[in-house]
Amino acid sequence: MNKLKIGVFLDDFYPNINGVILVMENLIKCMSKYADITLVVPKTGNEENDKNYPFKIIRINSIPLFNTGYNLGMADIRRRKINRMFENLEFDIIHIHTPFVLGRLGIKIARKKNIPVIITMHTRWEFELKKYLKSKLLAKIGIKHLIKTYNKCDCAICLNNALVNVYKEYGYKGDLTIINNGTDMKIISNKKESINKINKLYNIKSNEYVFLFVGRIISIKNIYFILDVLKKLKEKRVQFKMIYIGDGPDFNELKRKIKDYGLENEVIMTGKITDRAKLKEFYYRATLFLFPSLYDASSLVQIEAASQQTPTIFIENSVTSDTVLNNVNGFTAKNDPKLYADRIIEILNNNKLYNKVKNRAKKDLAKPWEDIAKETYKFYLKTIKLKKEK
Repeated sequence: MNKLKIGVFLDDFYPNINGVILVMENLIKCMSKYADITLVVPKTGNEENDKNYPFKIIRINSIPLFNTGYNLGMADIRRRKINRMFENLEFDIIHIHTPFVLGRLGIKIARKKNIPVIITMHTRWEFELKKYLKSKLLAKIGIKHLIKTYNKCDCAICLNNALVNVYKEYGYKGDLTIINNGTDMKIISNKKESINKINKLYNIKSNEYVFLFVGRIISIKNIYFILDVLKKLKEKRVQFKMIYIGDGPDFNELKRKIKDYGLENEVIMTGKITDRAKLKEFYYRATLFLFPSLYDASSLVQIEAASQQTPTIFIENSVTSDTVLNNVNGFTAKNDPKLYADRIIEILNNNKLYNKVKNRAKKDLAKPWEDIAKETYKFYLKTIKLKKEK
């Protein structure tokens, strides 16, 4: 049987790093064992590692987007060259992870070759666009423009049921299939050694609770809400350390607020950690993963925490909490710092419930990327078959 030829298009790639890149990379790394994959991403001027991947990479000229950390492909500027570049490449299906320039290029190529094109819905655009455009009206106009790209695709992959409702509200009218995210993390082997290592490194007492946040240090992820919660916990004499892992545009502002809140002795900011083995040690040491984000659609970090038997506490009814059942494989709390803090105390005082939830979190949520890739591949085959039957 011939290998499926898959084109994957994304408007960002290493050396940048974000959740969408990690999702896409993990999927195609697994799939490249049984499929021929060509990845189309922007040039960033730092492509020396491209040859080390188990898939072909085509880089398109790009420009950096001011103050966002992203690059934008410029496929339309040299249209003839782009057309020649893809003219002789064979694809059976194209999967785009962006509604911007390179996503639209993927759609154009799919139409020329009369093959299906799929898009994955990763982002809650109202948060992202409001932040950068500084206007609700402009954000709404931007979403209407972006959703036109989604509606040009044959179908879409959505990460959970709550996100389906979000995109229907945006105006998406096509077919949707839910495929959850996965993880490459397996439970840590040297448990006691890892705990002692983190404790020693950050002067954490063995009986202190550890709360953890991993991700971009950016206000739309509700990072300041966490400080409000920590202040309440400190007032109630809870003994804890809070660790923020990550970097981002609001890193210095968070640092300033920690000082203003008088939490310098309780809060640790490590900066970005890319070493996956080291990151696992933090996840395992943590008592709870605090993730009050209303922005995220389905974050990888909550799955990574679950892989190390660390349950997450979300804001109830948030989109990213959709795959979690309260008091079963995760926890939820009201969107109020006092009530969120009270919920944490309630959890800490109920060892039986905590142990049940942490074990179920690992079992239910930490699905390996190999399984997610196989599910996605089957969806490709089904989509190709439906396209041919039309």
